[in-house]
Amino acid sequence: MAPIRVVVADDNPVVRSGLVALLEARGEAEVVGEAGDGKHAIELAERLKPDLVLLDVRMPLVDGVTAAQVLSKLTRVLMLTYTDDPEVVRSAVRNGASGYLVHGTFTADALAAAVRDTAGGTGNPLSPAAVSALMAAVQEPRPATGGDTARSGDHARFGLSAREAEVMDLIARGLTNRAIAAELFLVEKTVKNHVNRIFSKMSVDNRATAIARWLGTAVGDR
Repeated sequence: MAPIRVVVADDNPVVRSGLVALLEARGEAEVVGEAGDGKHAIELAERLKPDLVLLDVRMPLVDGVTAAQVLSKLTRVLMLTYTDDPEVVRSAVRNGASGYLVHGTFTADALAAAVRDTAGGTGNPLSPAAVSALMAAVQEPRPATGGDTARSGDHARFGLSAREAEVMDLIARGLTNRAIAAELFLVEKTVKNHVNRIFSKMSVDNRATAIARWLGTAVGDR
């Protein structure tokens, strides 16, 4: 199997070289480009067409959150940063990042798995701080709407059924299909069917983008 083609973007050359060495030592990824700022990362992605961009948040010229909005239209983006500010996490996900990992909260094996899953479109890795940020957004109090449930406007907006909205809430909390099935006393295949319909109705193709759209409603599209 061909290695995953990766661009690493981080303004700290020590961190950047460490990531490059770590990824290439495992033989699963080939780092095809390195960038020290978001502008260069975008240029590299446009030219090299990588499978994945590992993207820091705080960088000169164009920051990672802003760059993610452009990069996510070109390839998959995995935020890899020391920044665990909840609003930054939410903004990155809204801008199309497929995952968000905070340095110091994952092992080398977990990073390798995150790279595989994100590049392959089979997972949306989130560090605990990122999960907390997204859950906090879901749980923020909303104005009363004459007795309607807090989610009634949300699922109406996207055309979701009440059950699909319930599943989407659990997706936003970071639960896997298996965990959702256990939570709702459903078989996993039924949950998968619900997820596929949710993605179709919300015009998204992965969990991170679905969460971004859902949270955009939940926090007032700010």
